[in-house]
Amino acid sequence: MSILKTYARLWTDNLDRALPLLAELTGARPELRLAFHSVELAAIGDFLVIAGPAEERAKYAHASATVVVEDLDDLAATLEAADATITTPTTSGPTGRFLYARHADGAEIEYVEWIPELVRRLIHQ
Repeated sequence: MSILKTYARLWTDNLDRALPLLAELTGARPELRLAFHSVELAAIGDFLVIAGPAEERAKYAHASATVVVEDLDDLAATLEAADATITTPTTSGPTGRFLYARHADGAEIEYVEWIPELVRRLIHQ
């Protein structure tokens, strides 16, 4: 099981207002931008920006980071062996598959296994 990338989560009401400053600070352009349910997401540098109304963002606020992994099934086995609790089971999304897990110490993380095209484009560039 290998971690490919880790994103710190940032929360905003408006993605278009948040991105210019982050682009200046990171020296990067958004690598990924998409709608997911009632929020918008953008990956820029090492940030995952989550935008939308506060009540919609709150549905995802329990996780402190988003971690992209090579193999979600291997990760789930590792988490379970370490007494972590899978709080959202493996689910398909626009970028691949994801799950949420609460570690034994209480930290909650979103883990994502990207589709191969995203791994090629954003990790193995």
